[in-house]
Parts: sequence; structure tokens; C-alpha cells
Amino acid sequence: MKNKLVLLWSLLLAGFTNLSVADVSKLPAKPNILLILSDDHSVPHVGAYGNANCQQLKITPNLDAFAAESIRFNRAYTSSPQCAPSRMSIFAGRSPIGLSSTRFGQPPAAEIPFFTDLLRKNGYWVGLDGRNHHLDGKNSELPHVDAEMQAQGMRGPLFEGRFDHANGGNPTKGAKLEKVPAMVGAALDEVKDGKPFFLYFGFNQPHRNWGEDHEGIDPEKLTLPQDWPDLPEVRLDYARYLADVRDLDHGFGLLMTLLKDRGIDKNTIVIFMGDNGESLLRGKGTLYGRGLHVPLLIRWPDQVKPGSTTDALVSGVDLAPTILAAAGVETVKGMTGISFLPALLGKPFEGQDRIFAERGWHSGPITRSDGFDLSRSVITRRYNFIYNALPDRSYWPVDMDEKNIAWEALTKAHQAGTLTKEQDAMYFQNPRPIFELYDLENDPFELRNLSGQESVKAVEKELRNQLDCWMVREGDSLPLPAESAHGRRKSGNE
Repeated sequence: MKNKLVLLWSLLLAGFTNLSVADVSKLPAKPNILLILSDDHSVPHVGAYGNANCQQLKITPNLDAFAAESIRFNRAYTSSPQCAPSRMSIFAGRSPIGLSSTRFGQPPAAEIPFFTDLLRKNGYWVGLDGRNHHLDGKNSELPHVDAEMQAQGMRGPLFEGRFDHANGGNPTKGAKLEKVPAMVGAALDEVKDGKPFFLYFGFNQPHRNWGEDHEGIDPEKLTLPQDWPDLPEVRLDYARYLADVRDLDHGFGLLMTLLKDRGIDKNTIVIFMGDNGESLLRGKGTLYGRGLHVPLLIRWPDQVKPGSTTDALVSGVDLAPTILAAAGVETVKGMTGISFLPALLGKPFEGQDRIFAERGWHSGPITRSDGFDLSRSVITRRYNFIYNALPDRSYWPVDMDEKNIAWEALTKAHQAGTLTKEQDAMYFQNPRPIFELYDLENDPFELRNLSGQESVKAVEKELRNQLDCWMVREGDSLPLPAESAHGRRKSGNE
């Protein structure tokens, strides 16, 4: 009977993922799975992705070594440029809008399944450790809001009961980074009876508040992205960020050593991914590439070809069905991601033809006092189309308040009129465009907004229509882009 069930599942899995039954039958039964997320970490900042600063300064030697043993995804994106909704969508396999999690820290309803719920039902031990509070809301809420979330099973004992291990207060800041092996080791010690395990471990690094350390990193010698004004304070802020990426890499190396010392590195799928973009200019909180485009590296000994790469478009929502497929567990209704298991096994895989993302309200002393901004986007292999539903909300870098040295210097340069016309529009235009369209092939830093130009009129209309349909499917409450475009035409602005 057991063999028949295995064969049945093999046939189902092969049908859903374009894999042959022979491909599926070769997979190990219920492999261990370790998901590691860095915090605010865009794709440029791993040496394996070709970043000159990381390579020359040896910022990420451990991640680079890991990439040489893994498959590297060159076009991986998150569903949101914000920590909480991005992580929630990873676990639920659907968009933050579909989860009603567009307000920062608003957890999904307790009845919405995470892939960890499905793993657990199928014999896995599942645990959360490190920086993981994002799945059950903010660290602190108003007392009545906290009480209601607990009553709804979104946080507290009912939420934690969905896991065999849930340690939400295990940060990796500062000296605690050296305790990463002890943290993970203590969690794995709880795995009993030879069960396969899934463990999610979140690093704090390189989230802001990274301090002033930048030893060995000369700000003046750094190569800056083309969309950043070349100011001393911008360079210094960048150097400090790279130092925190270096700390992340050190902690990651400690974790990999632990797996090897325990003899479980060969039978564990290790997934490393950034939760969303870095808190630097035009990064976190924006729907530009630096806000959504993240590193994704996956090592699976004897299954993934070491040092392989793929340009397939994948989203954070695709992680859940992929993990489930690798574990031989069926997905459930509601998950909108698609499994990229074929890419892991070196089989033909096209990936998504478009990636959708959203920006919602973000709590805290960031992005203006009310934290309110709403935007949506669709990314294809060539284009990024952005819809700013509140164009009167000018750009503000998330987590970089008025006292941040880089933003303060940029603001002073704006006031003094020393920025270029392009830089001034990029950071201080108000109102900003309702629509932005960038040709990622010819303009990877998204410097030239093509929206409204005759040469891309058909492309823009198609992407706008795709965004309309996605928002309808997800139950988005915002006015549709088509409606805003109609208003723009009536006003003579299109």
C-alpha cells in the first residue's frame, strides 16, 4: 500500500512540475530543509553575483563558497519590499494582498495554511529560530491589538502551537552572532525519533542599526551604483552596510560549519535568500530592483548541480510549493506560487513570465510619520512597470530617517541645488509619476522612466492590464491602474 501511495504521488508531482516519474522517484524521501533569510539584502551584495565591492573586499567568502556548491537564481524577487509581508507570503505561498497582510505586521488569518503546517502533517519536525517575529506581527502592538491577534490565533500560544519549536526572541545582533551555532544546535537537539526537520533561521544582518564599524572598507574606494549621488556621507553609509553584510557572511559560515560537524550537511537542503531589498537609497520600501531583487542560493547535495545558475523568473511565493514538492507533499488550494523544483534538478524550467509585488503601510519612524504609501508593480524578463497609487507621496527611504547621514546629506544637496536634474527628480519629485516603466535590459539601474512614450505604448498597456487582472484576482482594494490611466487621459496628462 505504501509503495502504491509513493507511486501515486510521484505521478501527481510529475504532472504538476513537468518532471518525469523517473526524475521524481530518484529524489530522497523527506530531506531535511534549512531556510535561512538575511534581513534587507539585495542581490548585488553577494560576491557570487558579480558585485565588485564584495569581490574585491572579500565581503562574502562563505556565501561565495556556498554558491559554488549551489544553484544561483539570477532573477529572484520578493512579493514585497518590506520584511513582514514578504516573509508571510513566503510561508503561505501567496501574495500579501491575497493574505490581507498589506498593513505592515498584519499576520494572515490563522486558518490560512503555511507550508510548515503541511510539512508537519506529513511527519516533519518544524521550527522557527533567530529573527522570525515577522510571521506573527510586529514586536510590539497596542495592548488591545495584541489581545485581538492572540484571540484570532495570529500570534501568541495558538500561533506558536503550529510549530514544534518557536523561538522568536533569538536575535543575531552584535556579539550574539557568535552564538548562532548554539542557537541552531539547541533547536536541532529537539528533533526526535529520526524525524526529518524543517528549520527556518533568520539573521538580523544586514538590517539597519548596523553601527559605525567599517574596518578595512575605504568609503572612497567603493564603486557606487549609477543612481546614487556621489556624496561622502553616502559612501560612508554604504561602507557601514557592507561591514554588516560581512558580519552576516560570518554568521552564515558558522551555521554551515555546524551542519558539517553534525554530519547532516549532505542530507539537508539549504536555502539562502534575502527577505527583501536593502535599506539603502532606492532600496527597501520601493518597487525598484534594489527593493525586490534578492539573492537566492540553494544547495542540495546529489540533486543540485554545484555552481549552476538559472535566469528563470521566480518569486518568494514560489518557495512554498517548491519546498513542498521537494518533500513529496502536495500543495493546497489558495497557494498561487509555482514550484521551481525542475530548475533545482537541472531540468527545463521557464519560471514565471511575470512577477507581481506590492508596497503597503509600514509602521515606525520611517517613510514619513504616518508610514503610508501604496504602490504595485509587475516585473517581466525585460520590464518593470510600477503603479504609484498615491503620487503626492514623494520618495522617502525606508529605515533612513531625517538624522541618517546619507539622507541628510542628500536633502541638503537638494536644498542647495547641487544635485543633477535627474537626481533631483529621482529623489524629490512631487508629485511623482502615477506610472513608471523601465527597460531592465537597457537600463538596469532604472534611471529613465519610459511611461507615456509612444515607442513603448503597447508594452505599457499590456503590463497595466496584467496588473489590473492580478489585483482583481488577489482582491486588492486599490483603484485599478486602468482607472488611474483613464483619469490621466481625461486630464490631458497622457
